[in-house]
Amino acid sequence: MLMSIVVAQVPAVWDVEANLATVRDALGETQPGDVVVFPEGLLSGYGEDLTPLDTLDPAAVTGAVTHVARLAAEKRVSVFCGALLPAGGDWYNAGLFFSGDGGAPAVYRKINLAMNERGPLRAGDDLPTYGIPQPHGTVTAGVQLCREIRFPEQWQHLAAAGAQLFVYLTNAANPREPDGVWRSHLVSRAAENQRHLVSANIPGPAQHCPSMVVSPRGEVLAELPAGRPGLLRQTIDLSRTADWYLGQRRQDVVSLTYHRGLYAPG
Repeated sequence: MLMSIVVAQVPAVWDVEANLATVRDALGETQPGDVVVFPEGLLSGYGEDLTPLDTLDPAAVTGAVTHVARLAAEKRVSVFCGALLPAGGDWYNAGLFFSGDGGAPAVYRKINLAMNERGPLRAGDDLPTYGIPQPHGTVTAGVQLCREIRFPEQWQHLAAAGAQLFVYLTNAANPREPDGVWRSHLVSRAAENQRHLVSANIPGPAQHCPSMVVSPRGEVLAELPAGRPGLLRQTIDLSRTADWYLGQRRQDVVSLTYHRGLYAPG
């Protein structure tokens, strides 16, 4: 059960056409069957200051989404990509999954917003999983975004819901964060749930969260230097996924309950 992963550590700017060109260039380096992971907010642009969202054209973003769906189908790859996504007059921080069939992507809307996102963005209320088509069958994946690294119960729910792979999209340029903390969080999320974890961040010296691939044992299999753009290719063995620790949970003492669709903005 081998899967070929490509992590794209590429910049996200407040220019949809420039970001789309970045995606196009990265997909030009892929091979059929690859699973390609891009950072948070890539198609739209993203930053700690979200005031550029006031002038961002929703039609440009939705057009870029359609274009990426077509590119994924042409390249015969599966793609995970972040975008600030318009819907119903609101904006969401979304993780998009393009299965490579040319259709509309599946969408994860970030449920645990960062402080700078509260107000400009609306939170989601669902923790879905997604099926990645592979030659040996469908692989189930769960997506999380940026500060959701701090909420291990969300990752545990995804694992218990059948996710064999964690896909993590971030844009973590917060100079107030101590070095190494988010890296250790990623290792923990992989090891405590015994899932492979694939992380994609933008490049830059202020970034404190690595783009890397972590094994179900918490081993860092590959990692990109933080300061420059690049692509990382890694083959993972999904047969190493396990439920040994999940199966030992004392749910008679502590249990998690999933409340879908109960979020009320305001």
